[in-house]
Amino acid sequence: MAVNPDYAGREYPPVGPFPVTAEEIAAFADAIGSTSAAHRDPAAAQALGHADVVAPPTFAVRLAQQCEAQLIRDEDAGIDFSRVVHGEESFTHHRPITAGDSLSGVLHVDRIREAGGHGMVSTRVELSDAGGAPVTTVKSTIVVRGEG
Repeated sequence: MAVNPDYAGREYPPVGPFPVTAEEIAAFADAIGSTSAAHRDPAAAQALGHADVVAPPTFAVRLAQQCEAQLIRDEDAGIDFSRVVHGEESFTHHRPITAGDSLSGVLHVDRIREAGGHGMVSTRVELSDAGGAPVTTVKSTIVVRGEG
C-alpha cells in the first residue's frame, strides 16, 4: 500500500475561516440543480426559520475538500491524487449553513487500511462557526488505486 498507514489518527491544523456568501450558495444550488427558493431568496429562507439564504446540505463538501487538501498535498502521506477514486461521503448537520457564516474546519484522518491492493483513507472534517460551535461533520472515504 503506497498510503502511509502511520497517518491514521492524525489531526491537521484548522483551515479557514471560510466566509459563506449568498452568491456562493446560489451558485452551488445552480450547479447541483436545486430549485429551492431558500437557496436564493432571503425572505423564503426566513420563512423557514433561517437568518439568511440556506445552503444545500452538500454545500459543506466545498469547505471540507479545502481541509482535506492538507492530507493530499502532504507528500509523506503517500497519496497519489492521480490514482484517487471517491469512495463515499456523508454529512451530519448540527445546524444549517447560511449566508453570513464564517466557518473553519479541522481535518481528522480516522482510518487507513488496505483492501484488494488499494489504499482506503477515511477522513472526518469538523466544521465550526466563528464561535467554535459545531456546524457540520463531513466524513469521506477515498480509494487510492494500487499499481496492479
